[in-house]
Amino acid sequence: MSNKPAKNREWKQETYENEKGTFTIFFDLCKGCGLCIEKCPTQVISWSENLGFMGTPAVKPRMEGCIVCGMCELVCPEPAISIIRKKKKPTPIQDNTPQDQ
Repeated sequence: MSNKPAKNREWKQETYENEKGTFTIFFDLCKGCGLCIEKCPTQVISWSENLGFMGTPAVKPRMEGCIVCGMCELVCPEPAISIIRKKKKPTPIQDNTPQDQ
């Protein structure tokens, strides 16, 4: 079973993005429990002015410091947070061996 919201419904959401990926919060699913705030290793998640489904504040990230690790998504008891990491572009390998002339 997936920890993602059902696709056949319109969910009130907000998506934040940085160079490492995206953080989407689904307000209709957020209980305002604060586990994501407590467990964030970079302490970039805080309370939002938007309300969750229980009338409690939902959360929002400060993407400047977000490492898109997914810990918030993992500890969320509801599928209220979706983290998508951007794929890294492969770095070209440089051949530094001396060439015979």
